[in-house]
Amino acid sequence: MNQTDALDLASMLCSRLCHDMLSPVGALSNGLELLADEKDPEMRERCLELLEQSARISTDKLKFFRLAFGAAGGFGENVPVEETQAVVDALAGDAKRVEVNWALAEQSLPKPAVKVLLNFAHIGIDALVRGGTLDIGAERNNEATEIVVRATGAKVAFDETIGRGLQGELPIEELSSRTAAAHMLFLLAEKTGGGLQYQLGEDALVLGAVLPQPEGMIG
Repeated sequence: MNQTDALDLASMLCSRLCHDMLSPVGALSNGLELLADEKDPEMRERCLELLEQSARISTDKLKFFRLAFGAAGGFGENVPVEETQAVVDALAGDAKRVEVNWALAEQSLPKPAVKVLLNFAHIGIDALVRGGTLDIGAERNNEATEIVVRATGAKVAFDETIGRGLQGELPIEELSSRTAAAHMLFLLAEKTGGGLQYQLGEDALVLGAVLPQPEGMIG
């Protein structure tokens, strides 16, 4: 990827962040305006509840973006799995009607694996428009980290262009803020010498990844 393409991808990822943050931050602003004018005690209490909800959702999204797109400062080469679980559980809780089941054999995962797992989970949650179950598994050995995310529910919704992005089949000029994260995952997997795959059925979406271990972490 040349410098121009890298800048375009970064711009689209920033657009994605702004788009996702606009709703909860906007709700905070509106809630503060209502609270300033509201005199009824019950309505003020309701405003405070909405402000608390919007603040929590904003915090959850920022934690997701920090680990899923950012450098995840404060961690070493590996991220504790409880940090990853907390982020996904929070997103699923905000989405409502999504149950998350975990099968993690490790206490920590390499940062590239965490980015893939979190983005897969986000794609899975978005696909469960009518609710459902998100099963997440990850394990690693001396050679690679393997990740599987399965979203199961009624009428699973999945944009095939995201799938094309995961396979590296979207030219940079065809990317959008919606598909930029998928392309980022493709580049990440390609850099590690790994690969991504997905399978879509009527009531299930399965996302998988195999990411070879960095040389310094083998053995």
